[in-house]
Order: sequence, then C-alpha cells, then structure tokens
Amino acid sequence: MSQPHRPHGEPSFRQSVDIMFNRAVALMDLPPGLEEKIRVCNATYTVRFGVRLRGGIHTFTGYRSVHSEHMEPVKGGIRYAMSVNQDEVEALAALMTYKCALVETPFGGSKGGLRIDPREWEEDELERITRRFAYELAKRDLIHPAQNVPAPDMGTGEREMAWIADQYRRMNTTDINANACVTGKPLNSGGIAGRVEATGRGVQFALREFFRHPDDINAAGLSGTLEGKRVIVQGLGNVGYHAAKFLQEEDGCRIVGIIERDGALTAPDGLDVDDVHAWIGEHGGVTGYPRATYTPEGDAVLEATCDILIPAALEGVIHKDNAARIQAPLIIEAANGPITAGGDEILREKGCVIIPDMFANAGGVTVSYFEWVKNLSHIRFGRMQRRQEEARHELIVRELERLSADRDLGWELSPNFKDRYLKGAGELELVRSGLDDTMRTAYQAMSETWHGRNDVHDLRTAAYLVSIERVAASYRAKGL
Repeated sequence: MSQPHRPHGEPSFRQSVDIMFNRAVALMDLPPGLEEKIRVCNATYTVRFGVRLRGGIHTFTGYRSVHSEHMEPVKGGIRYAMSVNQDEVEALAALMTYKCALVETPFGGSKGGLRIDPREWEEDELERITRRFAYELAKRDLIHPAQNVPAPDMGTGEREMAWIADQYRRMNTTDINANACVTGKPLNSGGIAGRVEATGRGVQFALREFFRHPDDINAAGLSGTLEGKRVIVQGLGNVGYHAAKFLQEEDGCRIVGIIERDGALTAPDGLDVDDVHAWIGEHGGVTGYPRATYTPEGDAVLEATCDILIPAALEGVIHKDNAARIQAPLIIEAANGPITAGGDEILREKGCVIIPDMFANAGGVTVSYFEWVKNLSHIRFGRMQRRQEEARHELIVRELERLSADRDLGWELSPNFKDRYLKGAGELELVRSGLDDTMRTAYQAMSETWHGRNDVHDLRTAAYLVSIERVAASYRAKGL
C-alpha cells in the first residue's frame, strides 16, 4: 500500500473537507457569520522540541489543532507519521467536530500529530519523545480532562496513551481526574473493555444498520443481508482487522480480498482473516502468504469485483483517476478521507453508495467517550448492577423451570438457555450495547435526511447536514 496518490488538479484533504462542508451549508439557512464560525479552525499549536537521543539532540515537530469549542473538552487522536502537517491535522480536527456532533458525543473537535516514523526508534526512545511531546501540550492545557482529550490514531496505540496519561499525572499530582486526560489507555491503566476493537466494531454495526433499511440496500443495487456478501478490505491494521474479523465470524461475510503495503491477497471463497493477520504480524506484509493468490499491485484489487469495499488505511486512495474503475456498489470509509472530492463525485454519478468516514469510523470516539465517563466516575461499568440483574433473571428462570417440570404442559427450556439468560452484562457487553445504539441512532438521522429531502442525494451530504445543524444549535444556545 503506497502513500496516497493525489492526481494533478485534485483538491487536498483539507480542501476536500471544505468542499463537502460548503456543499452541505449551501442547502442550509445559516447566517454567514455562523457558517464561517463553524467552518474555520479555532487554533493550531505548533511545537518544535528537542530530545537527546543516540548521542545527539534530535528536533521533532508536532501539532495540536482545536477546530471547535462549541462543546468542551475537545476530542481527537494523535497520529505519528512522517506525512503529518498542519493542513492535515486541521482537516482531521474539523472532521472530529462533525463526527462528535453526528454521534452525539459531547465534545468539540481536535486533532494532533507528530512528524515521526515510529518504526525508526526503539521503545525507550519513543517513550522519551512521547513524554516530551505530552509535556509541551499539557503545560498549555492542550492535554487536560476538561479541555482537550487525545486518543490513539495512526502510528499510536495503548502504549503511547499510557505514557501520556502518566506524564500528565506527574505534572498534575493533585488532579483526581487525571486518568481522563486521554483515552485509549490499556485496561489496567484506566482504559475500558472494547476500546481496541471499537472502530472496527463500529464499522460492523454501521453495516448492520445499513442492511436494516430496504430503500438504502436497493439504492446500492444490493439485496438480502450481510450473509455471504463479498468484502474487500484495504489495510489490515487495527480498524481493518477488527471490521473484517467481526464481519466474517458474526455476519457470514466472505473476505475475498485484503490489500496491504506490499501487495494484495485474493480468494474467491474467502480468506481467513486471523490467519492473514498473524502472517502479517510475523512477516511484516502479505508477500509469501501461501493460502491465497498474491498480487504485488495492491491498488488493482481496489477495483476488483465485490459487494462491499472497506478502505481502512490511508487518505486519498480512491481519486478521480481510479474511481471510475471501482466496481463495489457499496463503500464504507473505515479510514479518514479515503475518497477524494473528485473521486466522490465520480462514484456518486455511477450510483455507488458511500457510507462516509464521519459516521463509519466514529466507533473509536464513541467508546473513548465511554472511557472518559468511566474515568470521571471512578467506577467500571456494570459493577453496581450486574449481579442484581442476574438475581432478577434467576427469579424468572426458576419459575420457568418449575413450569417446564409440569409434564402436562409438554414443553422444556432450550439447551443453554439458563446460562445465557442468567449472565448479567459486564463492561464489554455494555460498551458494545452503547456503541450499537449510537451507530444505529446516527445512521437513522442520516438516512432520514437522505430520503426526506429532495435536495440531498447521498449519505455524506446528509451526515454533514445533521452534524452542522447540531453544532449550529450549540452555538445558538451559547448566544452566538
């Protein structure tokens, strides 16, 4: 999987977000001043700091952008990549604003990035770099439980979040809510069950909800349920892996293609996602994988026949030069900005249905919200009610067992019914339930706007309309 390619004349990611925003607000009746207030990025902090490593001082450049403070704290990941720049961070911060509004998490939008290739540094070196970056941000309240709450993104994970949380705690020793300064932490450091899988799980829940809407299925030229649908996944990182795994194991999808940096694998009868994931973990790519057809031209597999295409890696992988060749009737954007504005226009004209990134990958921020609430309440979900719930279920089961013992009635309990019914919801079940409800509700709001207005012809415009209206309502409530 190469770096995103942007054809000549194609807008940048930042410009693409602005184009989508402008397309939506043209259909709204917002005062020009309020429209501008929502569109612009409030502030971007650029930091350049030095760390003594390998016998010398290395200087790193990092960013933290705050797009909108209509609600606080602001929320958004920190990515580690050499491609990080101010425009990208500001565009991602804007997307976070709209994403949080769409799924009704009470945050404004923010984003951060550090221009670094994490593979070039040892773990102890990366820790020193991360802690120094966290220090630079935290001393300006750009990491703070009540003001700015980062999370993992491309190139970062639980480990980096634990370092950031510890660094904040060292600087704020009397802040009882210090753990809430960042989300995506390991479970034993104030994290929450289900956070690692959250974005991939959200993609699954988004597709499930799409397939509950017959009109939407018809619009994509599909039929039936997720069972047996052919899926191609681009990028088997955290998001792509979990989305593919859950769709395969729980919904009966066939993963017929997996695209990675070094090429792609295809198998008409379906790939074993866990097996491929283990191979990539051991060998660093898909090259040499023995149980599928390998092609070094991964981008060509984007254009292969399938029912659902899941771009789950980089920005701008579908653009005006290849969009016309994309055969998938349904695309769900698991990554941020995988389809450029030019590509989006071509796909819409073809009748392709796109479930937009703003909604599709909102599982991460939704479960981050649950983690933040858990940290502020200082108690894990399910601790107070789980056993009480089981005790109430026990009363029903005992009564059913008494009735089933009556031979005259001629019925008995199904095998395993008792064990399944008696199990109270723990934190993981509650997190998944909350995520499922969030994705369903957000999709329904988009779908109603899509079908309820004659001037809205796609889900992306519908998503922007729903979210911008909610941000505008927040600003109006503040007196703006």
